[in-house]
Amino acid sequence: MKQIAIVEDEAAIRDNYADVIRRQGYQVNTYADRPSAQTAFEQRLPDLAIIDIGLGNEIDGGFALCQALRAMSATVPIIFLTARDSDIDTVVGLRMGADDYLTKDVSLPHLMARIAALFRRSDLLAQASASQVKSLHCGPLNLDLDRMRVYWHDTLIDLTVTEFWMVHALVKRPGHVKSRQALMDEAHAVVDDSTITSHVKRIRKKFLAVDSQFNCISTVYGMGYRWDEEHP
Repeated sequence: MKQIAIVEDEAAIRDNYADVIRRQGYQVNTYADRPSAQTAFEQRLPDLAIIDIGLGNEIDGGFALCQALRAMSATVPIIFLTARDSDIDTVVGLRMGADDYLTKDVSLPHLMARIAALFRRSDLLAQASASQVKSLHCGPLNLDLDRMRVYWHDTLIDLTVTEFWMVHALVKRPGHVKSRQALMDEAHAVVDDSTITSHVKRIRKKFLAVDSQFNCISTVYGMGYRWDEEHP
């Protein structure tokens, strides 16, 4: 049985989400604050974590918890579920390593669909890990599909699981435009267009951090994104 952690400081909200998720056949552990959740994660990682941003007296406690959990595991799916709906908070959440960012007005069926999509992706990753080592090369880019690592000019690029599969979707057919929906499908994520855009921006920044001349991800306005061969 998949184990889901819910970190939410408002008891009524926490219990409501936990009840709905348990009815879907998941095991649920709940936490009211960052310290208790982090201590539990250090003992045993959840299969998926749902985290609020404001936790008790810690205005950004959820961000700190996300960072800590991501340091423990690069693959545990993390969903921010919060009342904070600003673009800044969304971008920060994704930069912290979250796989999804939802606001609390999301419907419960929609939340369950997001959870199911992330678990489908996790299952596919587990299957890939059990298979033989595979890699994909495109110019100075090397994708190690078994270890889920991306190298640019032999330098490791620290991507989240969602970002890895988005890069893979673009690189496996250089020069071909991938729509936002196609990227969403191949990353096994259920997100909106603005979230895909945030992921792409974050991917670009990570490559630019190690190579200021990086310009291989092109935006094709009205259509999507394309991986171009490295320009001189």
